[in-house]
Amino acid sequence: MARDRHRFDPTAIREYDIRGVVGRTLSADDAYAVGRGFATMLREAGGRRAAVGYDGRLSSPAMEAALVEGLRDGGISVLRVGLGPTPMLYFAVRSLTLDGGVMVTGSHNPADYNGFKMMLGKGAFYGAQIRRIAEIAAAGAYAGGPRGEVVDQPVLDAYVDRLVKDYRGERPLTVAWDAGNGAAGEAMARVTARLPGRHLLLYETIDGRFPNHHPDPTVPSNLAALQAKVAETKADLGIAFDGDGDRIGVIDGKGRILWGDQLMVLFAREVLADKPGATVIADVKASQVLFDEIAAAGGRPLMWRTGHSLIKAKMAETGAPLAGEMSGHIFFADRYYGYDDALYAAVRILGIASRAPKAIAEMRDALPQVVNTPELRFPCSDERKFAVVEEVAKRLAKSGADVSDIDGVRVSTPDGWWLLRASNTQDVLVARCESRTSGGLSRLKAALASELATSDVALPNF
Repeated sequence: MARDRHRFDPTAIREYDIRGVVGRTLSADDAYAVGRGFATMLREAGGRRAAVGYDGRLSSPAMEAALVEGLRDGGISVLRVGLGPTPMLYFAVRSLTLDGGVMVTGSHNPADYNGFKMMLGKGAFYGAQIRRIAEIAAAGAYAGGPRGEVVDQPVLDAYVDRLVKDYRGERPLTVAWDAGNGAAGEAMARVTARLPGRHLLLYETIDGRFPNHHPDPTVPSNLAALQAKVAETKADLGIAFDGDGDRIGVIDGKGRILWGDQLMVLFAREVLADKPGATVIADVKASQVLFDEIAAAGGRPLMWRTGHSLIKAKMAETGAPLAGEMSGHIFFADRYYGYDDALYAAVRILGIASRAPKAIAEMRDALPQVVNTPELRFPCSDERKFAVVEEVAKRLAKSGADVSDIDGVRVSTPDGWWLLRASNTQDVLVARCESRTSGGLSRLKAALASELATSDVALPNF
């Protein structure tokens, strides 16, 4: 295994993590170099101890072993917290007062992917920090010194205890759950065994081949089995997780998907009842309904850039007790630690559902009705995607349009709004439109298509 200078495949160095296809763009040598590079940065920050966890992918045990060796050779003592969801790793760093942590996970990517999510101290680790690991490895500029120790430190029991602690329910519920054979499966089974009500579990066995469906609850087809179980059992709601348990999907009692921004309305009302005037953060893809409902509940809505690391950093900066993304990352600093934990979000939504006089489906139906597109993602090269957004932004500024440029361009018109941004993690452009009328939506879509055509980009049918 390489021990000196090391070069990563450039496609593996992402904005929020290091990730690639095992055997093609990611290897055990990469895992070792991540460990050595991250150890160097921890040492520079005065750190000496870090937690390491891993998900259920077939390649994860070997990747974890190589990562641990790299950390040890960099002089970091490692606490191996074992197999589980990414938020369990975050919990370990917080609860054990460690200097950082690394999770071996491919998140919601296909089974042949893997990667590494990191935290330095209590904060997110992203962008230039991730690029610096690659720079350290390329130069072989690793920290030296005595090797660190390794201790097995399982935290699953303590993590489950912490999740269950914040359940505040009244009437028992019937709930269907789907872990998609992802890393949240065992924790999900343990949590539900300790909650009141009737709990029906799907695909809770951790299996890195994902034999039943892909573990990404933002894709409606991945929720079909959960929707069928909700209908079959007349459940109050259904809950799904992505591959590493940091994103949640929710199905209401009528079998409909409750999207991230709709879910955030319910969370915001609960948090703001205890913390009136607090800031609540949502990403630029969220419905205007969410921002309006936060304000109506006495909160200060703050629109921010998409990306779980960016949201976490903004929460820490503003002291916001709650934040969320359309993708299902939900962040609670209210009674919790401020990171994205889908199991914790599940406990909170169950508490809301069990106390409310109305069903979740009724609360959803009472929201202002809008028509919108799903999140549209279409190919555009890494070299071109940011330039396209910049071209569109310049034309909009010249025309005097009402534009927010927090993350790409979000254009407000009397019909509603449309969004165009470049993905930080893939070679795609991302777009969305929302209006209160179907005619308004058509006009917004036409405006978006016209801007893209002017930049020689063809928008797929939508």
